Amino acid sequence: MAWAILSGIEGNLPAYEAVLTDLTRQKQQVDQLFVIGDVIGPRPHNAKLVERLQSPRPGEPTPEVCQGWWEEQALILHALGQQDEPTELIERYGREMITQLWEAVPREIVPWLSRLEFGVMELDCLMIHGSPSGVGEALTPETPPLTMLDRLQRVQANRLFCGRSGLSFCCEIEAGQVTQQLQTLDGEEERQLERPTVQKVIGVGSVGRSQGKASYVLYEPQSDHLAFQEV
Repeated sequence: MAWAILSGIEGNLPAYEAVLTDLTRQKQQVDQLFVIGDVIGPRPHNAKLVERLQSPRPGEPTPEVCQGWWEEQALILHALGQQDEPTELIERYGREMITQLWEAVPREIVPWLSRLEFGVMELDCLMIHGSPSGVGEALTPETPPLTMLDRLQRVQANRLFCGRSGLSFCCEIEAGQVTQQLQTLDGEEERQLERPTVQKVIGVGSVGRSQGKASYVLYEPQSDHLAFQEV
């Protein structure tokens, strides 16, 4: 059993097609395909890309898709988000991006975007765009280990696959013991948590962010084998 996990297509249909072609070249058949957010972007091919995701060809795995940062911003523009204003979009790209994204995301695909899950849990693995804290949080190799551990513990996952940073990386947190200090009405309470297994946070790269370079991850859950792919 093998999984392909990718993120950051950002409306780049040719890059997505290149990844699908690369999957057919793998020695082991890919049984599941996870697309963990940023399917759309400020590009003109979003509708065709969504149609491609919804209609896999014979022999292709049906992708499981979750929401990313660009989907969140598009839903805010259509008054379907958790915020009233696209503040983060404006801060990052300026007000001109509001018009650009609005014109790039046809209204007919908005209902599909609104139904996307925040993340996907399979076995002991969480596939999510950012982190359990939100789609906008970018975990990187520089993220403090305690922060990574907190994100893993929130959902009781041993493997967390994320795509917000667009980087390809694997950070391991060794097995051990964690001490929690909790403030209660009766005073301070200390708890010891045993972590018997190594936990990992994996960045899956980006398919469509960089021109001419698509990166993603192949993962075998039974053997815990991880392979970073580049097309």
